[in-house]
Amino acid sequence: MPRPRNVLLIIVDCLRADHLGCYGYPKETSPSIDTFARTATTFDRFFASAVPTQPSFTTLYTGQFPITHGIVAHKGDRELADDAPWLPTLLRAAGMTTADFCCLPRYKHWFLRGFEFVVDSTTRYEDYGYSAEVLNARAIPWLRHHADEPFFMVIHYWDPHTPYLPPDQYRIFYDGDPSDPALPDTLAPLRSQYFSVMWEKWFKKLPPGLRDAEFLVSLYDGEVRHADDGVGELLTVLSDTGHDDDTMVILLSDHGELFYRHDVFCDHHGLYDGNIRCPFIVRLPGVTGPGRHIRSFAGHQDVAPTVLWAFELGVPEAMEGADLMPMLRGEDHPVRDAVVSEECTWQAKWSLRTDTHKLIVSRIPDLHGNPMRELYDLTSDPDELSNIADTQPGRADTMAEQLEGWIRDMMRKHGLAEDPLLAHGITLGKQWERWNAQRK
Repeated sequence: MPRPRNVLLIIVDCLRADHLGCYGYPKETSPSIDTFARTATTFDRFFASAVPTQPSFTTLYTGQFPITHGIVAHKGDRELADDAPWLPTLLRAAGMTTADFCCLPRYKHWFLRGFEFVVDSTTRYEDYGYSAEVLNARAIPWLRHHADEPFFMVIHYWDPHTPYLPPDQYRIFYDGDPSDPALPDTLAPLRSQYFSVMWEKWFKKLPPGLRDAEFLVSLYDGEVRHADDGVGELLTVLSDTGHDDDTMVILLSDHGELFYRHDVFCDHHGLYDGNIRCPFIVRLPGVTGPGRHIRSFAGHQDVAPTVLWAFELGVPEAMEGADLMPMLRGEDHPVRDAVVSEECTWQAKWSLRTDTHKLIVSRIPDLHGNPMRELYDLTSDPDELSNIADTQPGRADTMAEQLEGWIRDMMRKHGLAEDPLLAHGITLGKQWERWNAQRK
């Protein structure tokens, strides 16, 4: 098997897998990513073990489950251990030039580890002007200049993140008047929820009297197309430098996005598939089959060990993720039959997802008033709209036993006395609680 020379890791924040053509979306949101996918291997069931961004990225780089590395919440108060395994550090030690075009090092210091070059352009722009054009204007010259060095390059696109304000040429996914008084007012619940300055500034830029939540979905799709053009430009430059054939290219997201179902409006909390199912597309020349799709479960914790295996580097024992190389080679080698996910940011919840069902268990009541236990039949109800926990208590109990057993085993393994979600406590959800208390 040929050993690659470089790694290009492309991360598109908030990108739902099911809003890409290569995952079956009917709208033309992703022509560049779809073209790339036809040359690569696509994982159809890749799930975030933690949401949102900071715990997800930490899982990606450590190759560990969140219950192990301890970063269970976004903007939490936990620190990553100094001895935690870290993919950028390992690749830098192997002689690769490492570069990160990402804002996360500004928020948490451990995201600096292992990177020789760190570029964060978000500090130069207001109103979320951190567009694909801005990012590529920094990243592409770096790539051209360092293309002759073995490199590990990470680029973190933000376009699909709220607020969705795509340039006019990308506002192509909605017909009609979204403020038509004859339309159902599907945004009514949102008006009583949003409280941040960002939301207020964003809504001032949208059509007055906006009623149709699908208009917001269309803006999100426009931003996906916006990011897709950025990805296409970057991949063209990689080809121009002559490194298509020796670069492992990985495209994924940290999490997805929910638009107006489950009482979540244009945000990335909740353990429904729209938020935890992510794209994961890998091109490894000489290994991956063009246009191949893999149905087996995988997650962010599997990325770091797989990259290390691809480069024939040692995988630290502390990494818990699976080696996906056999599947990338086309072998039938599933690594798990279910996935566990958690959130401790807006709500404190665990989930267990199997081929056919999803169980979500709350540790504390959530801000949406949802039941403490939710069960969904993903075959008949893929949008997870009908909670059957009360009508199928036997299945719910069995899945709860499996989930709680996994949590107990992991707590025992790491000497944890308390469920980490309860030990840490939610973070951003506290803001909503304070805001809601002030209104009463």
